[in-house]
Amino acid sequence: MKNELKSLNLTIIGPGVMAEAILTNLLSKNLISVEKTIIAGPHQPRLDDLSQRFGVKAETNNLNAIKSADVILLTVKPQQIVKVLSELKGGFLKDSLLISIAAGISTQLLAELSGHSKIVRAMPNTPARIGKGMTLWTATPQVTVEQLEIAKSLFAAMGTELHVEDEEYVEKATALSGTGPSYVYLFMEALVDAGVHLGFPRRMAETMVIETLRGSVEFYDQASDAGKHLAALRNQVTSPGGTSAEALYFLEKAGFRTALSRAVWAAYQRTLELGQNIQHTTKE
Repeated sequence: MKNELKSLNLTIIGPGVMAEAILTNLLSKNLISVEKTIIAGPHQPRLDDLSQRFGVKAETNNLNAIKSADVILLTVKPQQIVKVLSELKGGFLKDSLLISIAAGISTQLLAELSGHSKIVRAMPNTPARIGKGMTLWTATPQVTVEQLEIAKSLFAAMGTELHVEDEEYVEKATALSGTGPSYVYLFMEALVDAGVHLGFPRRMAETMVIETLRGSVEFYDQASDAGKHLAALRNQVTSPGGTSAEALYFLEKAGFRTALSRAVWAAYQRTLELGQNIQHTTKE
């Protein structure tokens, strides 16, 4: 599949942070050809910067950028989807693959706006920038087996990928894993602040929290191979009447789980609203 990817013409529309992350991972893993890759968008200075650093071609005209593209990656914000796809409509090659990472924009709406049927919709997260991301994705029935493998390889280059048949999971992934890093950073920040409140210098508290989190995840990875559940791991460090038991009791009493669950649900509802708002504008 690597050789096949390198033979394809790839166009990335939207030269933002995620586009840079995708380029970094695909090129570092030698999955694509620099000569066959185009980055497109309206801002020439940003395009010039990416072109100079990665060696890819730059194009300010999106329609020109997809004329020979076998794979088109849309890395634009949801609010830009209507404008961008209206420019591209009718310009896709018959067998090209359109991949979108825009939150809340369904494959049905992407098809209506683009006039194209071979579509993959994905939800990556920011750790993809270092090849440690989580990407949940789905595809329309028209996408071929070979194109599914192409999408799988692209997403695997950014970390862990998970293909689902039910598109509703992609909506929910936006709230859980797509937005997930923000929950983790807030938790880490709060724990560091608690350490500072105890009297630790901030830098020392940051080191302690970061390494505790890193070690806990790595320990989970090893334990999960043995079939251990998260609750079992928590119980291992919770002695009856001990400090962990006291702390966890307070968190439960304060509604920690409920607050987190409501936050994820709120993010999910916002994802749905984004898609509905975009769809509404197309009918005005």
